[in-house]
Amino acid sequence: MSASKPLPGIRSVGCRLGLLAPSLLVPLLLVSTAQASPLDTFQVHGFLSQALVITDDNNMFGDSSDSGGSWDYTELGINASIRPTENLLLAAQALSRRAGEVDNGSVELDYGIVDWQMLSDRDRTFGIQVGRFKNPFGFYNQTRDVAFTRPSILLPQSIYFDRTRSLGLSADGVSLYHEERIDNGVIHAQLGVGQAQVDDDVEEVLGLDVLPGSFDADTSAVGQVRYEHDGGRMVFAVSAASVKADYDSPGAFPGDGKLDFQPWIFSAQYNAELWSLTAEYALRDVSLTGFDAFEDNENQGESWYVQYRRRFFDDWRWLVRYDSLVNDRDDRNGTDYEREGRGPAHSQYANDWTFGLQWQPHSRVMLAGEYHYVDGTAWLPVQDNPDPEDTERRWNMWLFQLSLRF
Repeated sequence: MSASKPLPGIRSVGCRLGLLAPSLLVPLLLVSTAQASPLDTFQVHGFLSQALVITDDNNMFGDSSDSGGSWDYTELGINASIRPTENLLLAAQALSRRAGEVDNGSVELDYGIVDWQMLSDRDRTFGIQVGRFKNPFGFYNQTRDVAFTRPSILLPQSIYFDRTRSLGLSADGVSLYHEERIDNGVIHAQLGVGQAQVDDDVEEVLGLDVLPGSFDADTSAVGQVRYEHDGGRMVFAVSAASVKADYDSPGAFPGDGKLDFQPWIFSAQYNAELWSLTAEYALRDVSLTGFDAFEDNENQGESWYVQYRRRFFDDWRWLVRYDSLVNDRDDRNGTDYEREGRGPAHSQYANDWTFGLQWQPHSRVMLAGEYHYVDGTAWLPVQDNPDPEDTERRWNMWLFQLSLRF
């Protein structure tokens, strides 16, 4: 065992979780600002991940509870960047994601930015991005689709929802970022204003997909402040957003309405040479208001997880994590929800024990496997489980994944 090679993400968390432009490019899109010609900075990279998902009950990313499991979890991306001048960066990524009934594999623009670094010296950096930028939620949202940047095949679903991923994934607008280098630490700040990507997955989870109307994104805001101490040994972050959308109904039923999603995420991480300890806690205010067909609905959800990750030998890592989610802090066990005839109580919470293993025999190849024991179905994709009454409260899931990058 080598004691000198740190676990990926440890002691480099500042690089991986840095300002949006660097985080999109590292480790895939590093470019040199010292080249004489802009064409010398042109980079093209990509990645591919294929997973097998097996569950004993309920479905995750396809018919995973059938014999043989589901192969309907595939991530494919290609990205490019060029730096025309020392202070100007152009970067974009196209992504195809197939995930059961949640995503159909269509090619979409994951991000596309023009990044102008207006100020950069020894003490600080300040810049602006225009275009489609990745939202700075927590530690992992900005690079969540690149398997090599994730600690596990499936990110903690209490924070990084896959069944409504469009709501927090990215936005079209303007983002300002600032980095201040102080004694023994770095402060990063980012603030973005634009329109969120409110897709069909949001309507499906809210049960509005059977109605004739649809959501149109309204002006939203997202921001994060992060402090990295001692080269990333300790990292703390606060993320917040106000994501808004208007529901346009062609008739009186259900009528026009509004969606307002306001999460607060508090993140902390300690990094040693061979291990890391990560915890994140979130409060989520969700409201549906103004509809003629039903009363205003407002509630506050709560999410948190604790994760321990360790490297052994040079290319193996294992992980253990406990992840907890409740949809309504005033009805943690879902008893009121079930009493009102809205669905099973276990659809309102989820407690997940995760055990994972990763092997990276080559810098471009990674094999991973993990096991989940879950009590509750709050983050289970409704797209793969259309009838909540058919779901089981306690269920097991195994995932196996091959990931490549170039």
